[in-house]
Amino acid sequence: MDQEKPLCQYEDPENYKCSCEANESGLCFWHDPSTDKKGPEIKQALEEYAKSGGLLRGISLKRANLKEIDLVNHNKKTGYDFSHADLYRADLEGAHLFNITFDHASLMKTDLRYANLNCASLQQANLLGVRWSHSKVENLRIGKKLRQERLAHQALKEKNLDQAHDYFEQAEEIYRDLRKHAEREGIFAMAGEFIQKELTMRRMQLPRFSTKRLTSKVIDLFCGYGEAPVRIIGISILIIICCAFIYAMTGLNYQGSIQTFDSSASLTDNFSLYLSCLYYSVVTFTTLGYGDFTPVGVSRTVAAVEAFTGSFTIALFVVVFVKKMTR
Repeated sequence: MDQEKPLCQYEDPENYKCSCEANESGLCFWHDPSTDKKGPEIKQALEEYAKSGGLLRGISLKRANLKEIDLVNHNKKTGYDFSHADLYRADLEGAHLFNITFDHASLMKTDLRYANLNCASLQQANLLGVRWSHSKVENLRIGKKLRQERLAHQALKEKNLDQAHDYFEQAEEIYRDLRKHAEREGIFAMAGEFIQKELTMRRMQLPRFSTKRLTSKVIDLFCGYGEAPVRIIGISILIIICCAFIYAMTGLNYQGSIQTFDSSASLTDNFSLYLSCLYYSVVTFTTLGYGDFTPVGVSRTVAAVEAFTGSFTIALFVVVFVKKMTR
């Protein structure tokens, strides 16, 4: 009676198991990292393996020669799933990878020049050193945070500052490479997102309580490093509302009468006062200054600060908005 051949022992973190025949290592040819996959025949073999429905998750393709390989799952809504795969230094130049999934995969120093990665998913993949030149990356999904970015924050929690700094530096390099490639391809909306991330990673490498880091954080909150004009509008509205509240507390002069909040007055009267203060805050922020209301006491200082902030903020909004539109 023939003895049953052992099956591959590979099981990924999400409990996917391989049902292929195992070799002496206990793993199949594709999941065994010790098997040589540098030969020219590997490309056709992988295409056939993918079409046959073999488990692509977690396969080892280190330094594999996959130039111009076709890994598009034709006539299917979902692409091939290479999650957790190891493609360290693999040659995927000119590869057809539309809608493919490389989540949690290692693409470190992978050659993706001229590859079609439209609609591909690379969430939590290691993208350090990837060669992106001339690749198509429209609708590329890399997730809210890179793998190195998450590892850096985890290292911070563990108070391992040197390791965190190293991971932030790697994340900055990856975002910079992606940003430069997106700019070359004319995908400026994507490039804008990447430059925000790039500068954020650079900020995280600065000393925690340094002036440079604080300044960088303020610029990020205020305008997203020049890539988020909507933030400027939000900050402007917040300043106007807060200043209006202060004016209601400290008082404004209207036709010789001091208008201020009065706890004994009715809700309608106090609300009407706040609307007047809101009006004054708007004309002060925009530096219109009609002169019907004038500040008194502490309100003078608040009005001066608001007017200066408003003129600066409006100028900044124009610069950021024009920058976005001209791209």
